[in-house]
Amino acid sequence: MAKLWDISQTLRPALPVWPGDTAFKCEAVWTIGPDCPVKVSRLTLSTHSGAHADAPSHYDPDGIDMAAADLTPYVGPCVLLTASGESSHVRPDDLDWTRITGETRVLVRTYAEFPYERWDSHFRALHADTIGRLAAVGCRLIGVDAASLDPETSKTMDAHHAVQRHDMRILEGLVFDDVPDGRYELIALPLKIAGADAAPVRAVLRDVP
Repeated sequence: MAKLWDISQTLRPALPVWPGDTAFKCEAVWTIGPDCPVKVSRLTLSTHSGAHADAPSHYDPDGIDMAAADLTPYVGPCVLLTASGESSHVRPDDLDWTRITGETRVLVRTYAEFPYERWDSHFRALHADTIGRLAAVGCRLIGVDAASLDPETSKTMDAHHAVQRHDMRILEGLVFDDVPDGRYELIALPLKIAGADAAPVRAVLRDVP
């Protein structure tokens, strides 16, 4: 059986979230006891909790919501690459383009070790030129271990708007610890939530021959 690599964050009360966004909670509504045979919980969370997919409506007022999104980009062959350099943005020269040969899905590692227990305000964003070059070689989905394609303080959202121009899709907050660079099958289906600007995913990579 092919090995599965879970590249999702664990949703939990201590989950670091974007400053000012909704903290994650899982609260029991019903508990098992003499008068109740089941446990049922209530979730409180941001649409951008943990590993998640951005819907076009997140950065485009006319964009579709998560429920309307085509699932095709979120399943299929991908390549995972580690970005070189240490600048604030991953620029085209920071990727090994000899390994990106018409890949529909490209995952970019920026962390040597994912910051599970703390919010990192200085994560590496993707430069819009990098997104443009990825689009030019056929990429239709970009996945990153960073919290966003754009810096925390960005007001122009250059990377997201580059994605918008090229009709690409986005996965953010992935975890690549212990996963070697290489080619895999990506399975990262977003929850079907009407009106949502994003949705959590249970993202996995599966080894391919």
